[in-house]
Amino acid sequence: MKLSQRLQYILEQIPAGSRLADIGSDHGLLPVAAVRSGRVSQAVAGEVNDGPLRAAQKQVAEAGLTDRIAVRKGDGFVVKVNEVDVITIAGMGGALIASILEQGKDKLASVKQLVLQPNVGEDILRRWLIKHQWVLINEHIMEEDGKIYEVLTAVPASESSLKQDELYRAWELPGSSLVLTEDLLMQLGPLLVKAPNETFFSKWQLEIRKLQDVLAQVARSDQESAQHKQEQLRKQIEQLEEVLACLPKDRQ
Repeated sequence: MKLSQRLQYILEQIPAGSRLADIGSDHGLLPVAAVRSGRVSQAVAGEVNDGPLRAAQKQVAEAGLTDRIAVRKGDGFVVKVNEVDVITIAGMGGALIASILEQGKDKLASVKQLVLQPNVGEDILRRWLIKHQWVLINEHIMEEDGKIYEVLTAVPASESSLKQDELYRAWELPGSSLVLTEDLLMQLGPLLVKAPNETFFSKWQLEIRKLQDVLAQVARSDQESAQHKQEQLRKQIEQLEEVLACLPKDRQ
């Protein structure tokens, strides 16, 4: 069984010897690979939809791992308190992932690591992590099959040597008067922006083009509110363009 690059990267963020819960597990590929590789001792695959649930059950059964991987139906944390150490949630919007974490926060006491891959709304997820005392220890941005993904890995603040105020401390871009505020760091990724790769630049160039398209549409409006919206969009575009122009261009 070969994982996609995205799932392989998520797998590599899971500490060896962990007990895993993969929420929204789809076909159960990640839990099966994690147990087979010896990285985790046992796992829970949670899925809300019947089709993927049955596919996960079949995947686990064919792998001969029904004694080590529990497949459960549910739209949130299908785990018991103290049952797992690591939770992975991938392939959903940031707002939905944050909602799942919020609903299951009473089950996070024993969890030592979160590995999260939002499709959109990364800033929403970063805000949830801050509010609930989870510190980002790694951010990764990658492209696969024409899609761009960000993977956020976080640990409880009590387990991190890096503090939230250090992570999101405002700093001035070299060669610019622009200050990367907490809000901008939430949007761009506080770790990603310090080591931008080619995919990071691609993502934000694409976002700038989207904003320019929206600006062109708003400019055709006769409504009074359109003027204010145009100013907001222009400022946002200029800000992002300046960020990209001033970041190091080695693009590792």
